[in-house]
Amino acid sequence: MTAAPRKALRCAIYTRKSTEHGLEQEFNSLEAQREACEAYIKSQAHEGWRCLPERYDNGGFSGGSMQRPALQELLDAIRAGRVDVVVYKVDRLTRSLADFAKLVETFDAAGVSFVSVTQAFNTTSSMGRLTLNVLLSFAQFEREVTGERIRDKVAASKKKGMRMGGPVLLGYEVRDKCLIPYPQEVETVRLIFSRYLELGCLTALARDLRERGIVTKVSGRRDGTTRGGIPFTKGPLAYLLRNRVYVGEVIYKGQHYKGEHKGIVPAELFLAVQEALSSKARSSGGRQYPASPLVGRIYDDRGNRMTPTGAKKGGVRYRYYTSSALVQGEPERAGSVPRVPAPEIEGTVQEALARALAVTASTREGTAESELYLACVERVVVRQGELEVSWRLEGEASPSGLVVPWSAPTRRPRRALLGAEQASLPARPIRSETRARLVEGIAKARAWVDELVTGKVTDTHAIARREGCSERSIRMALNLAFLSPEIVRGAIEGTLPHGVGLCSLSELPASWAKQNGSYKFSGG
Repeated sequence: MTAAPRKALRCAIYTRKSTEHGLEQEFNSLEAQREACEAYIKSQAHEGWRCLPERYDNGGFSGGSMQRPALQELLDAIRAGRVDVVVYKVDRLTRSLADFAKLVETFDAAGVSFVSVTQAFNTTSSMGRLTLNVLLSFAQFEREVTGERIRDKVAASKKKGMRMGGPVLLGYEVRDKCLIPYPQEVETVRLIFSRYLELGCLTALARDLRERGIVTKVSGRRDGTTRGGIPFTKGPLAYLLRNRVYVGEVIYKGQHYKGEHKGIVPAELFLAVQEALSSKARSSGGRQYPASPLVGRIYDDRGNRMTPTGAKKGGVRYRYYTSSALVQGEPERAGSVPRVPAPEIEGTVQEALARALAVTASTREGTAESELYLACVERVVVRQGELEVSWRLEGEASPSGLVVPWSAPTRRPRRALLGAEQASLPARPIRSETRARLVEGIAKARAWVDELVTGKVTDTHAIARREGCSERSIRMALNLAFLSPEIVRGAIEGTLPHGVGLCSLSELPASWAKQNGSYKFSGG
């Protein structure tokens, strides 16, 4: 009786080396590993083993991570069913128990075995798995001990003031692994420190350096490309001005030590800049603004991200979204609307989405549209006259879009306070559409107050949910219910000064006498 032929087993060889040292040699470590594997596979030819021609080699990659190109290609081949056996030492595959567990799961799902050349076992048996886990425990231990040893060496070297690699700063070059002042850039660095003291503002400093043609340091990469050579922005400038390397020190974990290199910025100049930076931070309150729900999702019409900014006047803090180009001192790159008031933009987007979701909610059983709104926004583009809003509900494959009419608010005109110098100036009547909005707003506010007093609604949150707007908007609008009769009459007759709107009226004091004293009526 003739024995059935054995099934051919397709064997993939994986090799790895942690560093690139020696890989330029014709017969390097990867070639040696592959040669050993090929010999082992030939010794198992009677079992049907056949070596695949594809090479899965990773030179210069650590075993502490699975993000290795050749390893990912091997896993793709395994999932596609093109591999039966993976060959070589287990510590070449990974040095992490957690990663090994993921690999074994992938191997099992595809019916693939792992066979080690130097250890006689494979993962098809429980004993083989136990042995692999033991070996991996030691491999992981070795990697962690090596990492601790390297960190200790870096710490000891830093404390001695030695440079331990990293990008080379503007003003220096590296010779024999040491920082040496680079004469062509030393004066540039000192100029940057001096100009900050003169200007007192990072935005102004970035603009000044751009006008002088001063850019970031140009340095080469291993692949032959270069980095740097671009105009300074506020972030890199702040890092440069705070860097104690420029006074001959080395920083490690918040502590600074005397460095082996020579400082290029006078100590008194450096200290003066630090005091100026700290003073600026204290006066601005650390630039901590209230939550801005559209951050990261709002852009101007030239593609610049709009970042949260703020201002404080008379004890009141105002929030804005400002084009990043304007923040970086490059207004020529900003869009047609470089800065917008955050509450108005957020309210406009929220109200538009509330209307849109009120239509679509009827087709989504159980959907609470009031809980979505700004959370489902993917992108807002600010243009002259309109907002382009992209949004997506959970579970939808593609986003929806809508265009919302909107105009950037003009600077609020000064209130025409009663005074000798203004008594002769006639007040322009408000437009009819503005007058209609004022009257409607006052009527709504009175109706909401009546609902609250009679108990028809429990609180302002219930009104906000019903009206599809923020609770803050409702609370502000309720002030319109307590306007003086003279101002209400002026709103109805259109005799309030030009430019007066719902926002300005909602901010009036509670006293009717003070309200009336704030405006001059064209008909009064």
